[in-house]
Amino acid sequence: MVAFGKYLQRKQIEEWSGYYINYKLMKKKVKQYAEQIQGGSQHPRHVLKDFSRMLDTQIEKTVLFMLEQQGLLAGRLAVLRETHDAILEQPDISRIVELRESYREVGRDLLQLLVFVELNAIGLRKILKKFDKRFGYRFADYYVKTRADHPYSQLQQVFKHVGVGAVVGAISRNLHELQENEGSFYSIYDQPVLPLQDPVVEALKNAVDKLTHSTNFLNFLAQHALIMQDDLQTPSEDTIDERTYHFNSLLLNLGNTFLYMVNTYIIVPTADDYSMSLGAAATVCGVVIGSMAVAQVFSSVYFSAWSNKSYFKPLVFSSIALFIGNLMYAMAYDANSIALLLLGRLCCGLGSARAVNRRYISDCVPLRIRMQASAGFVSASALGMACGPALAGLLQVKFKIYKLTFNQSTLPGWVMAVAWLFYLVWLCISFKEPLRDTDEQEEQERANANETTSTTEREENSRVVEEGLRKPLLIASGIKVEDEEECDESEESPEDSRRPANSFGDAYRLLTPSVKVQLLIYFMLKYAMEILLSESSVITSYYFHWTTSSVAIFLACLGLTVLPINIIVGSYISNMFEDRQILLTSEIIVFFGILFSFNLFVPYTVPQYVISGLVMFVAAEVLEGVNLSLLSRVMSSRLSKGTYNGGLLSTEAGTLARVVADATITLGGYLGRNHLLNATLLPSLVICIGSIVATCCTYNSLY
Repeated sequence: MVAFGKYLQRKQIEEWSGYYINYKLMKKKVKQYAEQIQGGSQHPRHVLKDFSRMLDTQIEKTVLFMLEQQGLLAGRLAVLRETHDAILEQPDISRIVELRESYREVGRDLLQLLVFVELNAIGLRKILKKFDKRFGYRFADYYVKTRADHPYSQLQQVFKHVGVGAVVGAISRNLHELQENEGSFYSIYDQPVLPLQDPVVEALKNAVDKLTHSTNFLNFLAQHALIMQDDLQTPSEDTIDERTYHFNSLLLNLGNTFLYMVNTYIIVPTADDYSMSLGAAATVCGVVIGSMAVAQVFSSVYFSAWSNKSYFKPLVFSSIALFIGNLMYAMAYDANSIALLLLGRLCCGLGSARAVNRRYISDCVPLRIRMQASAGFVSASALGMACGPALAGLLQVKFKIYKLTFNQSTLPGWVMAVAWLFYLVWLCISFKEPLRDTDEQEEQERANANETTSTTEREENSRVVEEGLRKPLLIASGIKVEDEEECDESEESPEDSRRPANSFGDAYRLLTPSVKVQLLIYFMLKYAMEILLSESSVITSYYFHWTTSSVAIFLACLGLTVLPINIIVGSYISNMFEDRQILLTSEIIVFFGILFSFNLFVPYTVPQYVISGLVMFVAAEVLEGVNLSLLSRVMSSRLSKGTYNGGLLSTEAGTLARVVADATITLGGYLGRNHLLNATLLPSLVICIGSIVATCCTYNSLY
């Protein structure tokens, strides 16, 4: 644990101390606002207006200084360019070496400026979070959204840093020209990727990448994955060593995600036929499909706990469980045993390692590519969801080898068993277990002790300086920091605020009312989607006499809408509307999709079923993305680590929804296939109405 004041003294640039965001002043203001509102002397609207004005002033001070420094750097580069042109006319080795060093010096000064911008950007985020925590508002989202895209906003300079790219480009190009490139007619623009670049240029590129805060489709997908990160973590001090990161292990992790989703949905088009071939009713397909989700409710917990100690062993166990489960599923046909069929699906559910998949990306992937890895997790899930039914549609053959039958019902089990066997072999050969924190704990503690000793004297001498100007808000990620001198007595201690939840009860107590509503929304949308997907084969065969291939095509088309919809929402819609507006609108569209799916007064037709199902599914996908995006931002930081983390809570909510939905299909079957559709849609409609009401009640507290 590093104190905020100590960290600041070590990181800030002395000459620039007056241009940082004044954290001490702003924190005192937040405390004053709280006292004034409590005493009734200040209206909340006036507080918001005054705090917004103060933030604008602080940001303007920082941005104008940043632009001034950029201008000075640009002036130095212009002078160096004149010297550069003169040297090109009359080459001189000593002057070239001197000029190179001058360019590098400009680069090092630019690096200092980038650190300055990064500190202030994170500081802005921290003070906004503190304000929201103190007053229970969602002021941060409002402030950033209203300033980020406004043509006169200073905030754009902080987050987009356009001028920095021009300075980096000038340094990079001139250093490249000064290298020994005789006989080459190419410039850096002809070679986008240079194999050997000056170390200063590499450092600048890395600093700019770390400073970039993405708001595009990739960021939306990553939040969709709900791979939570420490709130204080920023790119500047990522605790994951790049040398320990293993790309093949990440691919294997994503491969597990993809195969599991294929395994989940590959049986959906044929589950009703398989049930009837074993002497059960067609609606027993709900139990067959849902048994995997039942087991996943329990497997998610022990996999999450297991990932605290290892990633390789849980993935091996997952592969073996899924291999055995698929063999049991396939052999149930020749054994004529519905019990063996259900046991096979339960065994597959026990191999659900999605908690491990999320945790691996959160803990073992460097921050600079974690966004891409998180987006890959969502993409792999979406692709698996589409490939499962499509693959089932291709397995329309029938043959026998010895006493084993291979047909459209059993082939999904055989194919997946072979796939998991190959995956297990690849896993054992290529996966590399990442180093745990405890492996280097003693060495790290010694290093920290030495660093503390070496800086104590400097810290004591620095205390006499005026603190009002010396305390910009900031903290770099990867180091847990609290301002020990400024902590309010009413706030949690740093140890308590970082301690992960130790049980579901612990985790539940950390949920705010708005987060509980969002988990309810997640339950609702997963319930509605599971009803649509799981009963599709029964409904379409009864009303429209669809074949297995037709059902598979329909389900595959639904799955293929996931990524395009996320692209549209992440790249366009989320930039035009507030998340809470998209959330409520999507819920209402889901409501109408469910409502129009009912079979009431007119003969049920294919267009009615397909259009209403597509509308409901697409709206639910939009709702899922926005809802998980919100959850990833508002859940307590204590739920970013440990067994009972935010990812586990969302997984459990979604899995329970699937279990209840599949049980509803089976129970609805007792009313007869002619009443199944309405019987299963009615609970979906009721839950949807409840979630809409809950959203309206907490609308003002949502981002």
